[in-house]
Amino acid sequence: MDWKSAMAGYKASLALEKGLSVNSIQAYLTDVRKLRDFSEKRLDNKSPLLIDLHDLLSFVAGLEEYHLDVRSQSRVISGIRSFFSYLLLENLIKDDPSEMLETPKLGQYLPSVLSIDEVEACIKVIHDQSDYALRDRVILEVLYACGLRVTELVQLCWSQIVWDPGLVKVKGKGNKERIVPIGSLALQSLQILKENPPIESQPGHEDFVFLNCFGKKLSRISVFKMVKKYASMAGIQKSMSPHTFRHSFATHLVEAGANLRIVQTLLGHESITTTEIYTHLDLNYLRETILNCHPAQKWKL
Repeated sequence: MDWKSAMAGYKASLALEKGLSVNSIQAYLTDVRKLRDFSEKRLDNKSPLLIDLHDLLSFVAGLEEYHLDVRSQSRVISGIRSFFSYLLLENLIKDDPSEMLETPKLGQYLPSVLSIDEVEACIKVIHDQSDYALRDRVILEVLYACGLRVTELVQLCWSQIVWDPGLVKVKGKGNKERIVPIGSLALQSLQILKENPPIESQPGHEDFVFLNCFGKKLSRISVFKMVKKYASMAGIQKSMSPHTFRHSFATHLVEAGANLRIVQTLLGHESITTTEIYTHLDLNYLRETILNCHPAQKWKL
């Protein structure tokens, strides 16, 4: 079996059996393409069915050519393991050569988080002189109010919004649906946007909430650029992306005393371990919690 056939089968498996999104599938395939390119250049185009541990170790050692950091290298190795797991399940190989691969150790990753005042500043800096000011403001409000991923945001449809009592049906990773409550302010803004669309939608895009200037579904890249623009206008120097609002949503909930399991459900995390990172973000908050709650702080010496 050649690489083209193996990757075509792997792609179908990711879509049909695992139900991954288009973006996730492309990420996995990108990882495997790196190994394919390595095979073509260094292994005389060796079949994926003949790749052994020695080949994989040489491949991992050469990942520096792609200028990948430790976290990115770890993700590539994870993608390679997924590929060989598929080959093994399909009985295309007898042993999994990636089983003995070790991933580089990762340090604690703490994402950038906005303060409540910074979130408000990003939203308030959007002025009404632009035809799309209302749309842009609603985008930031919904990102923060619901903790959505950027893909979930651009795919959000009017039919997914339950106006009373105020809920959003979100289609997350793996096409899994979750229900997230939405605050009254963001819900009210959505209602205004629905009644005052900045542009007429094109056929096939009528149900999408956020449209571009051509009346079609807004792209992820547009939202990334938008977030960076308004953060810069608000004078925020932090590393910014749409995910920053998601991180801020979760962090502020945890800081306010929200149950971690509830936050996990709202974010759509499969594992509570992923959500636990939000308990490590605000060191000042943790220090204040100890000072206020730990009984030893009340002892008199």
